[in-house]
Amino acid sequence: MKNKAIAIVFFLACALAHAIEKPNIVFVMVDDMAPDAIFHNRFDFLELPNISRLADEGAVFDNMMVTTSLCSPSRASILTGTYSHIHKVRYNEIQDPESHLEQFPQALQKEGYKTALIGKWHMAHHANPRPGFDYWLSFKGQGVYNNPELNINGKVVNESGYITDILSDKTVDFIKDNPNDPFCVLLWHKACHAPFTPAERHKDAFPEGTFNEPESWSIDFSKSPQWRRRCAIYGEHYQKWVDSEGKPVPQSIPPKKWQAKNNTSLNMLRCLLAVDEGLGKVINALEEEGKLDNTVIIFMADNGWFFGEQRKSDKRLAYEESIRVPFAMRYPSVLGGEQRISGMVCNIDIGPTLLELAGAKTPQTMQGESFVTVMEGKAEGRTSPFFYEYFQEKYAPGIPTVLSVRTPKWKYMHFPYESAEAGNFDELYDLVNDPKEMNNLIHSPEAAGQLKKMKKLLNKALKQYDYVEPPYKYSAQ
Repeated sequence: MKNKAIAIVFFLACALAHAIEKPNIVFVMVDDMAPDAIFHNRFDFLELPNISRLADEGAVFDNMMVTTSLCSPSRASILTGTYSHIHKVRYNEIQDPESHLEQFPQALQKEGYKTALIGKWHMAHHANPRPGFDYWLSFKGQGVYNNPELNINGKVVNESGYITDILSDKTVDFIKDNPNDPFCVLLWHKACHAPFTPAERHKDAFPEGTFNEPESWSIDFSKSPQWRRRCAIYGEHYQKWVDSEGKPVPQSIPPKKWQAKNNTSLNMLRCLLAVDEGLGKVINALEEEGKLDNTVIIFMADNGWFFGEQRKSDKRLAYEESIRVPFAMRYPSVLGGEQRISGMVCNIDIGPTLLELAGAKTPQTMQGESFVTVMEGKAEGRTSPFFYEYFQEKYAPGIPTVLSVRTPKWKYMHFPYESAEAGNFDELYDLVNDPKEMNNLIHSPEAAGQLKKMKKLLNKALKQYDYVEPPYKYSAQ
């Protein structure tokens, strides 16, 4: 009887120790990717078994949003849990987040975590180590795909090889070098940013791959604000925009013929193949170390991407393809396999979520909301409507500052510094009946009541998130 009692006590002690064991975190992020490119079978020729494994053994969040669809601001928002007007990283490669904002890796360090940034930082234009990381491996700006110059813990090193493989291998080394402490590693890839350069072994992958014409490719811009038609005719970048001042802008623009074969876009997807192989190495390392099931694994993109929707490439705009991103999470303690979560969450919510899972305190400066209750099935999505902001950039003034608010059923886009009298009116979309955002209802009498509600929600969001106007506004000379 005594031995049995001892065994029971030992079992309970082990169970308790396991229950309070802090999860490890592996956060894999790619640069630029359409929200439906990976987990929605959009491209039947694209096979990513390791990324797909996260969906099979965890959950896909179908409505993960980014608060600014641009590399540097989105990354800063993920780290600080704040909007870009708060952390001040409004544009690419200008500055790091405001130093008084505690980033989630710094909060994890206080809980005994070993933290690492391995990959693309892409904020202030240097590669030196930043606070919050016990291990640092990065490069300046966008970096290069082949034979990169890296900064490893303050030492500049020239590495041979393909950047995606190097980053994945260094992540495996970090995992194996930290067998005892809980760890958080941010594996933030250069891929899939332009110029799209796949690994040599993948350069000829899926040669027969083609792209179906997106439904919104057929829009003629007749219900779009004037600035969108002007961009389509003359271009959005600075000198083209200046040169187009005063030139005629048609009321509609017939679409060009769709090109189903696009090698540039195929190369973008080919870059994902090395990312997937690298994730496979990381998962194998976690399995070998006995840490897989106690590790939160996240895969996402820092912003969305247009594969021809709205007759666009790139991102920035407030349409769904730009502000939504692919996002999957594996963590068996909370998530079952093959889950699809449709509730809205966003990038500023990731830090608070990881900190809650780690049992760490969330800094008061963070504006995001933990979505652990969403993971547990106790809530559908974030409690606040999603607010989006993008600030006009000097190099591309054709894309104006936009402030947008989105609910599960509606989206409103407001262009605060554009003239409605000049034809630069706002946009309103019924996402239930018009999910591709092809029918702007801003002038619809039937939608007037809903427009009024959305304007109130936007004003509420501006107050809730302490909105601050941007320093730059384009002015015609």
